[in-house]
Amino acid sequence: MSRKLKIYIAGPYSDKSKKQRQKNTEYVVDVGIKIFLKGHFPYIPHLTHFVDLQAKKTKINIGWKDYMSWHDVWLTTCDAFLYLGSSKGADRELKKAKKLGKKIFYSLDEIYCAKKNS
Repeated sequence: MSRKLKIYIAGPYSDKSKKQRQKNTEYVVDVGIKIFLKGHFPYIPHLTHFVDLQAKKTKINIGWKDYMSWHDVWLTTCDAFLYLGSSKGADRELKKAKKLGKKIFYSLDEIYCAKKNS
């Protein structure tokens, strides 16, 4: 059995359209589920989409830089990084992952299966 990895997933999130932000979030969650089914442990920064919705609902202002700081902490603890596409945040995170020497994946297919008997 291959080593199980903590994998940070980066990809586009921000968009003027609420519908597109929701779609971006759902896509990355779907990828995270597939990573989990391969036997690894995904970190899905897009889940702060729901934190942001609740913060706005309760009139708490959490900005882009705050979310980037939040995600940076988890990026440093992950073993690997999956880059799903370009955006301001994902490109920044890719640069940091490379600087930290993380294993970089550019597609789900590159991630090996770490489950026994799979």
